[in-house]
Amino acid sequence: MKTNNYNMLHVLLLLLLALFSMASVAANQVQGVRIWPSPDNTRVVFDLSAAPDHKYFTLDNPHRLVIDLSNIKGGSNLPAVSGESPLIKAIRSSGDANRMRIVLDLAKSTKANVFALSPTPPYGHRLVVDLPDDQPVQNTPPPAIRAARDIVIAIDAGHGGEDPGSIGPSGFYEKNITLPVARQLAQLIDRQPGMKAMMVRTNDYYIHVNRRTEIARGQQADLLVSIHADAFTTPQPRGASVWVLSLRRATTEVGRMLEQTERHSELLGGVAEIIKDSANERYLAQTVLDLSMNHSMVTAYQVAGEVLQELGKVAHLHKKEPQAASFGVLKAPDIPSILVEIGFISNPQDEKLMRSSAHQAKLAQSLFTALKRHFEKSPPADSLFAQQRAREHRVSAGESLSLLAQRYNVSIDELRNLNQLTTDSIRVGQTLRIP
Repeated sequence: MKTNNYNMLHVLLLLLLALFSMASVAANQVQGVRIWPSPDNTRVVFDLSAAPDHKYFTLDNPHRLVIDLSNIKGGSNLPAVSGESPLIKAIRSSGDANRMRIVLDLAKSTKANVFALSPTPPYGHRLVVDLPDDQPVQNTPPPAIRAARDIVIAIDAGHGGEDPGSIGPSGFYEKNITLPVARQLAQLIDRQPGMKAMMVRTNDYYIHVNRRTEIARGQQADLLVSIHADAFTTPQPRGASVWVLSLRRATTEVGRMLEQTERHSELLGGVAEIIKDSANERYLAQTVLDLSMNHSMVTAYQVAGEVLQELGKVAHLHKKEPQAASFGVLKAPDIPSILVEIGFISNPQDEKLMRSSAHQAKLAQSLFTALKRHFEKSPPADSLFAQQRAREHRVSAGESLSLLAQRYNVSIDELRNLNQLTTDSIRVGQTLRIP
């Protein structure tokens, strides 16, 4: 009798193990489908209950991407798709109790990249499909030198799309703070004669960190400002800070870019064409890259100081001096770049402030004031700011208003009006502004 009972228990145990094994094999499920379009890439994300077991291939005439998922439960139906893109005509599915085939009908051919992502709050397991556009943003040719051009500020709203950034105590995402501040800063810049804003990310989509600097370079940016919100493992740290590229990262980047000879014309402009046939091409390229990187780092440090001065008027400062780091968005040798942490989203007080539209406006205004002041002090030579910057002359013995007008090729009336003179009399040591 005991033997029979033992056999029955053994059979039941095997059955339970088999059932458990079948359940675990078919434990995965598609829980959501999201489309994130951007100007040069479309990302499709399939939210899953477990890590995906997948294969994929492409078909032509018509263009399709086919993804086969194994160990799927819940039949062949996909949940409702969130978002849309001109690149994707439709997403459909078929399958049986344990497998699902997903077909993306595409508007044109593209080289798809399909990969799995492990859970990262607020997301779980994901299967990601990146569909690059075969006509990405092109670098615009340098404009002809004009007497007065706009100073171009590239504004990079940190994170976006599938990348929410850090998450505050109330569940608010960093990406939803950086974008409105960036937009308000762009509006202020565009209202200022002689300045022009260029948004790196215009909406809620993901851009790789390397593409951010490429987009700024394509628009001939004079400065790149990347806006972020800081975070820490405890809620105590708070306040704003400004970061510039570390010397170690700068040295590494110059060495890496030196090896990429095909990019020299992009990074060095016309200089690359002059040195490319020289026996000392590598040495000359390194010299120019070093000079360019050094100029960018010095300029970025100066801008960072101005920004901290203004931020300190509207927000608590976590660090009162510019900080050096190895952030990828700061690495361009030809574009001075700063990263602004406008506060700690992990701090409840900072998070509440940064969510406030009134505080966002103050942050944007402080950034604009700092940037404007910097370029008023150090304008690019061919910019409107440089043209408008009045020269000064200290009067020496024997000089007259008519003599100075002749020397500087301006009229006496212009000199008189600019300096608010009621007569043509001037005195030794007097400082005059020259139109």
